[in-house]
Amino acid sequence: MVYNLPVLLTWLRIACIPLLVFLFYWDEPVAPLAAASVFGFAGITDWADGYLARLWQQESRFGAFLDPVADKLIVAVAMILLVEREANIWITLSASTIIGREIVISALREWMAEVGDRGKVAVAFIGKLKTTAQILALICLLYNQDLWGLPLREIGLGALVAATLLTVISMIQYLYSAFKK
Repeated sequence: MVYNLPVLLTWLRIACIPLLVFLFYWDEPVAPLAAASVFGFAGITDWADGYLARLWQQESRFGAFLDPVADKLIVAVAMILLVEREANIWITLSASTIIGREIVISALREWMAEVGDRGKVAVAFIGKLKTTAQILALICLLYNQDLWGLPLREIGLGALVAATLLTVISMIQYLYSAFKK
């Protein structure tokens, strides 16, 4: 196994998951801010681990495997928490779409690697936009309150709609590039 700061940041993101769950259910006024902050910190580590790995030339196969796993785990857990709290068809459809897409694309990448064509499903710019919209949406929805007059819940819902649309578009793009002849 590879041990360097980028990989440790990825492991830290995974370690944030139980803390996120605890803070989400914690019965204290500061809990929503704490949960949103932990998720925001995880989002920063998502950017930092890849950036530092490239900058310091510490990219590894293990890091390339673990990074998307960590991303998918924490996003899925945050989405499940919101579905449970909201009990709302639109949040549930968004969560199902986002989590379902991650499963489909992971399976597609595995299959493309098996046939020696993994490069056809490399991360695209639209995937980065989707991730940014997801992180913004989930931070806002985990906090779920106005902040300095900003309606973060509404901003979060708008960002979730954008993330869901980008999720579908990026999935179609990945599937198209994998299967075009």
